[in-house]
Amino acid sequence: MNEIRRSNERGLADHGWLKSYHTFSFADYYDPEHMGVGPLRVINEDRVQPGAGFGTHGHRDMEIISYVLDGELAHRDSMGNGSTIRPGDVQRMSAGTGVRHSEFNASQTQPVHFLQIWIMPAQQGIEPGYEEQRFSVEDKRGRLRLIASPDRAEGSVLIHQDARVYAGLFDGAERAELGIAPGRQVYVHVARGSVKASGMRLEAGDALRLTADKVVLEDGAAAEVLVFDLPVFGAMIAPAAGRTGRVKGVAA
Repeated sequence: MNEIRRSNERGLADHGWLKSYHTFSFADYYDPEHMGVGPLRVINEDRVQPGAGFGTHGHRDMEIISYVLDGELAHRDSMGNGSTIRPGDVQRMSAGTGVRHSEFNASQTQPVHFLQIWIMPAQQGIEPGYEEQRFSVEDKRGRLRLIASPDRAEGSVLIHQDARVYAGLFDGAERAELGIAPGRQVYVHVARGSVKASGMRLEAGDALRLTADKVVLEDGAAAEVLVFDLPVFGAMIAPAAGRTGRVKGVAA
């Protein structure tokens, strides 16, 4: 089974200071056909204007990964963490029993472009946690580099779910493949550029859901790709809450 989700099919929220494309139902964008894939609940492609950002707000029971493509993102949270992440950095925050945080564009002159990814944890009510790790261009060039996993394998950040996230950069003849075990599926999201995924051409913002024995990435043109290795289980039944915790009666 394969299913392509084109960039122009995503939801869009344009608030002036923020332009956000939603791969899955989020905030005021609701599409019952696109509620997530397995435990993968949110992929938001966010562009935040200089000096703007998300004020302090709360989350519970969610694994939240931030992946910066361009610019700088400043993070503060109620656990006492504070840092600025840049391209190559991967940030993971486990909301668990509850955490409050803010995310702002650290620049007064340049926008920040990043992906915010939510993965549902395998267990609710865990202790909140925070972690960040840097992965160089060389780490990702022409291969799929593990960046998040349930066991911190290969120096990846920890997520509390049986899921693995890979990142790769592909140009020209560079090629990589990832095996897909029985009972698993992959979700390929093209952050920028263009690439073939198992023979299907994907452009920036496109995604592919695939159940097969493997996924092959090749024939890239300045491509930056995230690949999610996920368990197969039933579709989500409620839309994700927005950053204010307000969505059709569902709290964050």
